Amino acid sequence: MKLNKLFKSAGLFGSLALGGALSAVAPAAMADQEYLLTVTRPNQLHVIDMSTNKVARTCDIPGDFGSGIMSVHPEGTHVFVLGHNWEDVYGFDIRNCDVTFHAKQSTPTLQVKSYQSLAVSADGKELYTVQNPVKKHRDHFEVLEPRLAVFNIEDGLNAKPVRTFPVDRRITKIVATEKGEVVLGGADLKAINPQTGEMRTVVKLANWERGPRWLQPDAFAMHTQGNQSNEYIMPYSTAKFTDDSMNFETAEWWWGMARVDLATGEVERRELFPFEFIIFNFVSDPRNEEILYGSFNTLSKHDIRQQKTLAVKEMPHTYYTINISGDGETLYVGGTSSDISIHSSETLEKIGSIQLTGDMTTADMRVATIKD
Repeated sequence: MKLNKLFKSAGLFGSLALGGALSAVAPAAMADQEYLLTVTRPNQLHVIDMSTNKVARTCDIPGDFGSGIMSVHPEGTHVFVLGHNWEDVYGFDIRNCDVTFHAKQSTPTLQVKSYQSLAVSADGKELYTVQNPVKKHRDHFEVLEPRLAVFNIEDGLNAKPVRTFPVDRRITKIVATEKGEVVLGGADLKAINPQTGEMRTVVKLANWERGPRWLQPDAFAMHTQGNQSNEYIMPYSTAKFTDDSMNFETAEWWWGMARVDLATGEVERRELFPFEFIIFNFVSDPRNEEILYGSFNTLSKHDIRQQKTLAVKEMPHTYYTINISGDGETLYVGGTSSDISIHSSETLEKIGSIQLTGDMTTADMRVATIKD
């Protein structure tokens, strides 16, 4: 369906503001309810009722398929999706699939891509993304400086940046803190004030001066699924060498993380447990921050206080991402293919599956909670 027809069919106009939409009373059946959100090809947003593990509704996303990266509004009723070849941002009311926000970032002479970077402010008023612009000249392309773009969510269907600030290259996943900063995941973790552009280093990774017997950490900034615990986790791998010969074969290999508490801004950086298999993403147990779960070709459970792997389950195929229910009892493992595998967080045993209409590939799995 074309974009203008989709807007008209939803009864929406360019002057629609999300603030009004958010004030609407949700149906009683949807109050105080968790929904699992993900995106699949060809270009659809799926809203899954986590009380039944059934797809409640499927929303068509305008334009071409994008990365499927999402950010949920604090009220849980709306989600923002990076789509259309990683260029446009669309906001949806997950209760009825209405498109309530649209930011078209590219122009005929300027191509703008956002790589995984999408975040909503803690007060729900602003949306942030890191733009990577390329100017199109008649006979060449000019790569311009990356920038943080700030949008007012209430600007609705024709949103334009209200502020931009220069940022580092290589920034992917970002998140907004309750202190009013935006954490930028790149070579190091930095934070920017989206009102002034003031930047600070939160914690060093690539530039961590740790000593000659430690390998520079290799961080993986694909997804950030920490909304259930109100945190941001950046996994990394590193090695500790046994002597100055820097022999990789005898080195101790470790998984580590940098973790930011989004309420307080406090950060920790530490090794977690030995590197024995690949993990794409971590999610922590909302009941116990010392318990982490990981996903890729395996589903794993770890006690990071003891630096110990508690359980590992081989998976039938690769799963890029993972999330968890608010009560911490159920794990959802997805991404890559068209199925979401459901597991007990206690035993890691499979307890269910959700079959979708297309592949999730790089898409997020986010949890939206609509409270009474």
